[in-house]
Amino acid sequence: MNGVYRPGRSAVPILGAWLLMMLSAASTCAEDWPQFRGPTGQGHSTEAGLPSEWSESQNVAWKVPLDEGWSSPVVAGGRVWVTAVNTARTARGQENVVSLRLVGLDAETGRQIVNVEVFRLERPGAINVKNSRASPTPIVDGDHIYVHFGADGTAALNTSGRILWSTRLRYESQHGDGGSPVLYRDLLIVNCDGWGDEAYVVALDVNTGKPRWKTSRRRPWSHAYSTPLIIRVGDDDQLVSVGAYRTVAYQPLTGKEIWRVSYGDGFSNVPRPVFGLGLVFIATGFQEPALMAVRAGGTGDVTRTHVAGTVKRGAPYTPSPLLVGDELYYVSDTGVLSCVE
Repeated sequence: MNGVYRPGRSAVPILGAWLLMMLSAASTCAEDWPQFRGPTGQGHSTEAGLPSEWSESQNVAWKVPLDEGWSSPVVAGGRVWVTAVNTARTARGQENVVSLRLVGLDAETGRQIVNVEVFRLERPGAINVKNSRASPTPIVDGDHIYVHFGADGTAALNTSGRILWSTRLRYESQHGDGGSPVLYRDLLIVNCDGWGDEAYVVALDVNTGKPRWKTSRRRPWSHAYSTPLIIRVGDDDQLVSVGAYRTVAYQPLTGKEIWRVSYGDGFSNVPRPVFGLGLVFIATGFQEPALMAVRAGGTGDVTRTHVAGTVKRGAPYTPSPLLVGDELYYVSDTGVLSCVE
């Protein structure tokens, strides 16, 4: 749903509220969508017969208002989960108290089942007006739900809304947070691409929230907002992590670097990479966006040896691309859809 028709970081943001729309073809026996961009993290679903268009009244089973938040909905076990932010403001309109929340809805009816405060912020700092404090998408794994509010907090809850553990990862995000975590075995892996004196990738134990490994980014670094992707290369898994100025593939169990590719002045990266045909497709970010195709399987710095091609026309700053067969689809931030071989 979200991964195909709006392949960027979130569903439609509504100032002050969300409208979450479920298509009338949905049912409790449908395939789960447990993380950002679906089961594989690449925007693909095995469902068939879905509506190709909808409106405020057409192909809508239910609609409910929600607090502000840009996280994508995830669906598992007959429930829809999103994160949201409830804000109390001063008489001058300044944020005073912020409640970061997890919301669970019945997938068939939209009835609210869980609405729990995970973190509470007193007089928080400012974020970019284009962002929200609840932008990263949660992950559902069985009875556990993992939520990430960037530097404001990361936590695990059960499906009843009980907090199992919580932690705060130290880094300074310049414009708020956007990248979602990824699960690998018993690890919750997060990009922490900060603006200040630290930037790193960290793997948390899913049972305790304690770090199992932490790998610092190479200097120089800057802010980025992308979500890692697990890929299979030969007999090995790799964690592809897009950051400012370069993308790095790590060993997901240890955090050891396998390969890296550089792209000059690219920073503030948002799109999640996609993988297929032996190629990793990476959005290089600001200043001039490009989509870079990198052959997987290298070691060390592969910038000169493994870049198969680059396309700039219509390349996105924000929406994630979609790879179907040998066709790569992407949407520019001005709303132009492109398809290339």
